[in-house]
Amino acid sequence: MSESRVVVAVAAHKAYRMPEDSCYLPLHVGAALHPELDLGFQRDSEGDNISEKNPYYCELTGLYWLWKNVEADYKGLVHYRRLLGSPERSGKDPYDCVVTGDELLPLLQKHGIVLAKRRNYYIETVYDHYAHTFDAAQFDTCREVLKERCPEYVRAWDRLMSSRGAHIFNMFVMRSNLFDNYCSWLFPILSDLEERIGFEGMDTFQSRWPGRVSERLLDPWLETNGLDYVELPVVSPEPVDWISKGKGFLAAKFLGKKYERSF
Repeated sequence: MSESRVVVAVAAHKAYRMPEDSCYLPLHVGAALHPELDLGFQRDSEGDNISEKNPYYCELTGLYWLWKNVEADYKGLVHYRRLLGSPERSGKDPYDCVVTGDELLPLLQKHGIVLAKRRNYYIETVYDHYAHTFDAAQFDTCREVLKERCPEYVRAWDRLMSSRGAHIFNMFVMRSNLFDNYCSWLFPILSDLEERIGFEGMDTFQSRWPGRVSERLLDPWLETNGLDYVELPVVSPEPVDWISKGKGFLAAKFLGKKYERSF
């Protein structure tokens, strides 16, 4: 693939409207599992890939593909239903609000990293939120892996666990060397976790834990390495059902009802 200054993959598993700016690369994630399905997008099953892990790794199979197969000055990942918003523009059509390559470039040149705006939980910590909604033992095992592989990250991990917000969604754009360094650090950790936790007895929703745990590894990596970044808002092409999300959040915290689906 020819070199481009900014390449932002848009992870998707079905046909969907895509941003029109030339920096965006529509990417069919999990394509190895559906060879008969042609979305007209780049497939994450070509070249060096982990496409078959998509039921567990979610959008991370797209992140891996981008890491291994694309040369660019800046690389990033967003989702078909969650995009990074423009720092200046607004409008009724969500796609009119999506950040362009021309808007990203000066931000990346100054900061090196662009993130989706931090998600705040307000009434509970990052660890408590995960314990209420999923299986906190996965976070505990992740800490063990960090302690064994790279103990210098444990302090930042612990700080995140006791904080009330995090940069989630696995959405970011980074200078190429930072992007590659992050992936080189992230994927071996996930591989260790996979060996220790596995997927036995888990349903389809529960088995997506590697994608969820990975979201909480970004902040410790940023903090430990002292990296600068700037945030952009998240743009949702589809209306967000905040009532269902709120009900699910409260039911998890106060009634002990763990999440059984995405909201």
